[in-house]
Amino acid sequence: MTFYRRAGLRFECTGCGACCTGAADHEVALTPAERDTIRAFLGLSRAWFRRRYLVRDRDGRDGIRLGRDGRCPFLGNDNRCGIYRVRPRQCRTYPWWPELLESRAAWNAEARRCEGMNRGAVVPLARIERSLKRERAEQD
Repeated sequence: MTFYRRAGLRFECTGCGACCTGAADHEVALTPAERDTIRAFLGLSRAWFRRRYLVRDRDGRDGIRLGRDGRCPFLGNDNRCGIYRVRPRQCRTYPWWPELLESRAAWNAEARRCEGMNRGAVVPLARIERSLKRERAEQD
C-alpha cells in the first residue's frame, strides 16, 4: 500500500453526497461509542434508535442501515449530513480508506463515484497517514 505515498493525492469535498450512498445492503460501520453518541445527539431512546436506524452485520456489530435507495438516513435532501458533528469514523476518514489507497486503479475507480477526488490541492501525506492510523486502530 505504498502507491498513495508517492501519488500526491488530491481531494476537495464538493458536498455532492456520493460518499453517503451505496448499495441498499450496505451499512455504515459504527463502534458502540459512536452509536451511543449519535443516539444521544438525536435525543432518541435506545429502542427507537435501534429500530429506526440500525442493522446488525454478519459479525454482530451495529451499523447505520441505508435506505432502499442506498442513501444514508441522515443525508438530507440538500446532501448535507444531519449528524455531521458526531458522524462515524467511517465518514470522517473518507476517502482515506485502506482499500481505496491500495492502488491507483482502486483510487480512480472510486473517483468515478466521487467528484471531489483528484480535485483541489494535494492532501498532505501526514493527514492521510493519520486517517489510516485511525482506521487500523478501529480494526484491531
